Amino acid sequence: MSTVAFHTLGCKVNFYDTEAIWQLFKQDGYEQVDFESTADVYVINTCTVTNTGDKKSRQMIRRAVRRNPEAIIAVTGCYAQTSPAEIMAIPGVDMVIGTQDRDKIIPLIRQFEQDRQPINAVRNIMKTRTFEELDVPDFADRTRAFLKIQEGCNNFCTFCIIPWSRGLMRSREPESVIQQARQLVEAGYNEIVLTGIHTGGYGEDIEDYSLGRLLRDLDRVDGLRRVRISSIEASQISDEVIEVLNTSDKMCRHLHIPLQAGDDSVLARMRRKYTTAEFGGKIEKLHKAMPGVAITTDVIVGFPGETEEMFRNGYRFMEQMQFSEMHVFPYSKRTGTPAARMEDQIDEEIKNARVHELIDLSEKMQLAYAKQFVGQVLEVIPERSYKGMPNSGLVSGYTDNYIQLVFDGSEDWIGDIVKVKLTEAGVNESRGECVRLLSQAKVVNG
Repeated sequence: MSTVAFHTLGCKVNFYDTEAIWQLFKQDGYEQVDFESTADVYVINTCTVTNTGDKKSRQMIRRAVRRNPEAIIAVTGCYAQTSPAEIMAIPGVDMVIGTQDRDKIIPLIRQFEQDRQPINAVRNIMKTRTFEELDVPDFADRTRAFLKIQEGCNNFCTFCIIPWSRGLMRSREPESVIQQARQLVEAGYNEIVLTGIHTGGYGEDIEDYSLGRLLRDLDRVDGLRRVRISSIEASQISDEVIEVLNTSDKMCRHLHIPLQAGDDSVLARMRRKYTTAEFGGKIEKLHKAMPGVAITTDVIVGFPGETEEMFRNGYRFMEQMQFSEMHVFPYSKRTGTPAARMEDQIDEEIKNARVHELIDLSEKMQLAYAKQFVGQVLEVIPERSYKGMPNSGLVSGYTDNYIQLVFDGSEDWIGDIVKVKLTEAGVNESRGECVRLLSQAKVVNG
């Protein structure tokens, strides 16, 4: 039996795509082995979001070549899409496929086995207008399923290369999304995370359909307990989306809404599609529609031209927004983007000092958010034994509003729904005690 090994760099969408590519190999009779062992085929799914992403991708490709010089080395993903010639020039690379035509990987491997000629299968992504259907019926993480609903982005923010590596916005057909959701429920998943490159843009390219309509249709899927949106732009939170979040008991009280900067002049230079006032207005509406909603966000620190005053404005705005967690990134130059050519690049030391300030603020807000729920009973889907220690008698998982709870419990509960009382608030994890196991409808503790 032939063997295949995968290494994935970058974002959750890449991990989804790797799972989808594995399905194709599995159907062809391949066995999956660890990337550090000897395999017949190595697939490296690359990232190009930063210059470091490119560098790490090249390192992993070389590692696979060294591991087994006789193996077929196939490179896919964002870096493969933007720089195929650079990758083909690495000795030992046999095949480059970008962020489309991945469904053709098995025929391409057969072609290579026959001709022994390197294959560059990368096409112009900007001409692609259809969503590539790659299903993932099962995930290694059995507790939550990812469902990719769109690909690409039309925003062209000045710091971002992604439209060039993923192409323009294209949505998956609604029928296909719903059908896949039903399959995942049948496979035993209680939670589905809707994901994509620009998830909130779903439906912008479909006549008479929208993200709000999709959420409403998912709300009707029997047996589905939780729907989480992986990320949504403030400008895409329509009244229709808010209404569904408000009326459906399946929609998680958690939204990830990237802010990127809390100062209007920085947002304008980033070419973001909102002002702080517009962003704040959407957050206010959400809090009214879903009391207790957790809003997490992304922030880029030290964007070219960010003065101390702009940073302070941003700090105050973030404090006001009361996020439940912030993912803080120092600005990193990405060759080929307008921001990399901007003057007034910020000194690394200043960037790092600002990053630490915002991480401290994030932890303060995370604790304040969790404290509101002390004494309340929340629904948790246990994901793993605590810190990966089997037989510790502790399990951990997330509430619908994205608080990680650690509590006494059995590994048999993983993937089920458990009612847990939050007893002690913490920064990255809070403590709780089990009240009862829901899906087996039996009381566990009294």
